[in-house]
Amino acid sequence: MTNNESGNAGKEGNAGNARGDGPGKVVLVTGASSGIGALSVRALALAGHTVYAGIRQTATRNAPAAADLTRYGTDHQVDVHAVELDVTSQDSADAAIDRILAERGRLDVVVHNAGHMVLGAAEAFTPEQFADLYDVNVLGTQRVNRAALPTLREQGSGLLVWIGSSSTRGGCPPFLAPYFAAKAAMDALAVSYAAEVLPFGIDTAIVVPGAFTSGTNHFAHAGTPADTDRAEAYDRRHQPLMSDLGKRLAALTPPDADVTEVAEAVTRLVAMRHSTRPLRTHIDPSRDGSEVVSAVADRIRADFFHRIGLDNLLTAGSSL
Repeated sequence: MTNNESGNAGKEGNAGNARGDGPGKVVLVTGASSGIGALSVRALALAGHTVYAGIRQTATRNAPAAADLTRYGTDHQVDVHAVELDVTSQDSADAAIDRILAERGRLDVVVHNAGHMVLGAAEAFTPEQFADLYDVNVLGTQRVNRAALPTLREQGSGLLVWIGSSSTRGGCPPFLAPYFAAKAAMDALAVSYAAEVLPFGIDTAIVVPGAFTSGTNHFAHAGTPADTDRAEAYDRRHQPLMSDLGKRLAALTPPDADVTEVAEAVTRLVAMRHSTRPLRTHIDPSRDGSEVVSAVADRIRADFFHRIGLDNLLTAGSSL
C-alpha cells in the first residue's frame, strides 16, 4: 500500500466498495454504441455494476442504440444508462463525467474503448485523416482521463481499462497502418499512466483483443483513404490481397471464437482486487504472437523500474 492509499484507508474504513474492491461499481464505457463497448456494458451490468454507456449523438444517429440499451436494462432489470459522450470534445467528456457524479456521487472504473478503424494503403490517407484517427483513438482517452481522474485521485481508488490491439506487439498485416499506429500510441500512453496513477490507488489494465472479424463493426465501418488516385495505384498492384485481407484474417480465427470473451475479460478485471490485476489480458484466438512479445516487453519494463528504484510504481501484475 502506498502512502497515499494508507492516508485514504482511514477515511474509507471497512467500505470495500470505496476501495474499488467490492461489488456494485460505477463504470463508464466509452464508444459503447456497438461492438466490444456495447457487449462490455451489458456484461458489466449483468455482473451487478451501474454502467454508463458513453455514446455520441444519442438523440440522432445513435438514438436506436440508446433506446436498445434502455430496453435491455428494463428486460434484464440491470442498472444501465446511455450518456452523451463524444471523445473528440473535452466539453462533452466533462459533461458526461459531471452527470455521472451528480447522479451517483462517485466513479470507479473508466473503460477506454472508443476507437475507429481504417483500411487501405498508408500513403493514400491524408495527414488530416491520420490526425482525425488519433483524435478519436488517442486524444479521446486523454480527454476522458482529464475529466475523470481528478475524482478518482480524490477518492484514492479507481481503475482504468484500456481496450488495445494485438497489432501493437503481434503480427500486423498491411493496409491498417493508421489504425495500428494509433493503437500503439494509446498503448504507450496507458503504460505511462499505469505508473503515474498507481500512488493514487488507481489500477491500470490493458485488454488486448486479436483480430475478431465478426461480432463488431470494425471492418464493416472502416474508413477509406481520401486520396483515391494513390489508393487505386496500390489496389492495382496488391489485388487480390487488399480485397481478401478480411478473409485471410478470418481464416486464422477458430470458428468458435466469440468477441464476447473480450467483454467477459473486462468484467473479470473490474471484479478483481486492487493491485492484483494483470497489466495485460490477451484475448487473441488467432494467436498472432502479441502475448509472447508483450511478456518480454513488460518484464523488461519491470526490471528497468527495479534498477532505477521505482519498484513502488509496479503492481504485482505488472509483468508475468
